[in-house]
Amino acid sequence: MECIPYKLLFLFLALSTSVAEDLGTYIIHMDKSAMPMTFSSHHDWYRSTLSSMSSPDGILPTHLYTYNHVLDGFSAVLSRAHLDQLEKMAGHLATYPDSFGKLHTTHTPKFLGLEKKVGSWPKGKFGEDMIIGILDSGIWPESESFKDKGMAPVPDRWRGACESGVEFNSSYCNRKLIGARSFSKGMKQRGLNISLPDDYDSPRDFLGHGLTHRQPQLGVHDSSDPEAAASDTLAGMDQAIADAGNAGPHGYTIFNGAPWITTIGAGTIDRDYAADVTLGNGILRVRGKSVYPEDVFISNVPLYFGHGNASKETCDYNALEPQEVAGKIVFCDFPGGYQQDEIERVGAAGAIFKNPVVDIKFQKTVLGAKPAPQVAWFSSRGPSRRAPMILKPDILAPGVDILAAWAPNIGITPIGDDYLLTDYALLSGTSMASPHAVGVAALLKSAHPDWSPAAIRSAMMTTAYLLDNTQGPIMDMTTGVAGTPLDFGAGHINPNMAMDPGLVYDIEAQDYINFLCGLNYTSKQIKIITRRSKFSCDQANLDLNYPSFMVLLNNTNTTSYTFKRVLTNVENTHTVYHASVKQPSGMKVSVQPSIVSFAGKYSKAEFNMTVEINLGDARPQSDYIGNFGYLSWWEANGTHVVSSPIVSAIAPIIRT
Repeated sequence: MECIPYKLLFLFLALSTSVAEDLGTYIIHMDKSAMPMTFSSHHDWYRSTLSSMSSPDGILPTHLYTYNHVLDGFSAVLSRAHLDQLEKMAGHLATYPDSFGKLHTTHTPKFLGLEKKVGSWPKGKFGEDMIIGILDSGIWPESESFKDKGMAPVPDRWRGACESGVEFNSSYCNRKLIGARSFSKGMKQRGLNISLPDDYDSPRDFLGHGLTHRQPQLGVHDSSDPEAAASDTLAGMDQAIADAGNAGPHGYTIFNGAPWITTIGAGTIDRDYAADVTLGNGILRVRGKSVYPEDVFISNVPLYFGHGNASKETCDYNALEPQEVAGKIVFCDFPGGYQQDEIERVGAAGAIFKNPVVDIKFQKTVLGAKPAPQVAWFSSRGPSRRAPMILKPDILAPGVDILAAWAPNIGITPIGDDYLLTDYALLSGTSMASPHAVGVAALLKSAHPDWSPAAIRSAMMTTAYLLDNTQGPIMDMTTGVAGTPLDFGAGHINPNMAMDPGLVYDIEAQDYINFLCGLNYTSKQIKIITRRSKFSCDQANLDLNYPSFMVLLNNTNTTSYTFKRVLTNVENTHTVYHASVKQPSGMKVSVQPSIVSFAGKYSKAEFNMTVEINLGDARPQSDYIGNFGYLSWWEANGTHVVSSPIVSAIAPIIRT
């Protein structure tokens, strides 16, 4: 008798296979202006459209979500017959199959120069009344990081919700965690299990990833499991409206490179967790880092290096053989990351070449570590292949060894035969860096409520710093040499300076439309992206009023381009600025006019900057990143310096 339910289920699945193979989840873009007057809302229009469809197999469409903010349209489970009918209906713009996307602190405020009595924190009212929405894998509401002691009442303008679900009650929301929702219909339609023991069908975090990003955040939306359906993510974005990615250290690996997104790279901070490695001769000691939580002294352990085999040298996945490395310290010629899983798989004693044995002694936390910041090895680098004329990333922020809240029921690291459970953990990633930039943006918006998102980004970029705490250039921790703007953008974020930038490069919605037109997007594509029925491409161009400059090289090593920019004064005084250019060999830059004046607050001044590149006989490869310099506007008889990187690179546009 116990087998009957299983057999019944098996028979049902067998009978339904042909129908199920014909069904899929789709995201449908609609033209809101085409809605008939007989409908009171777009939601009703979409539902009515679906209910009017017929299908030879008798299967009805299933509505999942209606989108009103990030796009106009809906998502639904449809058959091929449904798609054919839908694409012929009035108002239909485009249909895309649903897809999956992946998920990409106690000291960092001090490292960023934030203080309670002076600077950006008090000027920005500590972010008072700012609402921040985050898309991720969930929240652990009991964490101490989300207690609302001392928090002001929830802003009157808040219109969101705190929903109940599996092991998550709406009462968990408070004056700090003011809202939480989860979206999983698209994943369920794909047959993924969104229930225990695999996940919580609620805003509660099952993975730990989402919790770590939300300590400074006020609103939470759960739609990003390790593989989250696009339909669910859009639903979360539609309710809440980015990091650079963790695909480094190579170039052309940038994610989230659209010009309307502020793209954040990850850097180190001046705090290390040290471990000393002493080679067998007892003379040479090498200092590295470890966050192993127990006191351990490992002595006289053989050292292994897979010399001659590139995969073994870098400890690639499934490259090492257990019989070769079990019980040894494995040297990996790579900064780390997924290699940790490979070390664990083969039973090595640990991971750090010449001498056969080593001693390891774990030390205490090292304060004031130098040099810092450095560009993290995993942080994705530019240029962007889809919009290479925009320099990405925009800026660097702390993203290595960040103390973050952690779900206490999820093991953070193996300790012997068990896993360490903790409320807080040290984590790294560009997704650790992004919340720092979001927090700074919230401070700026609180202090300057009339600033646009582009103005806030400009303030952070043009005031960023380029020197580490040794007064040398910011280094790339992978190569050990100075990084470039393709690694760190405009530099490392500087909250106190960003509060008072002097000038900003502002961008309006029409500027982005002109940019899309310049990329030769079709009218239909632009309508989908902008959610506008009427727009003009009369001023199409690829030269956004961006606070950085990117010159695309050709195969002859020479090119010339003139940028047009508009500066906006955000100070209350009449002021004058003069241009100063730092140009490397092979780059010639001229600015006209080189002196600009502003009558008062929000007055504007235009200038042109011509960049000529001549790299001589050097033959760049397809991944050549070129050279870089800087344009700085210095305030006459003042303190403001408004700086922007100028970068050249070969980067063909890739369309998908």
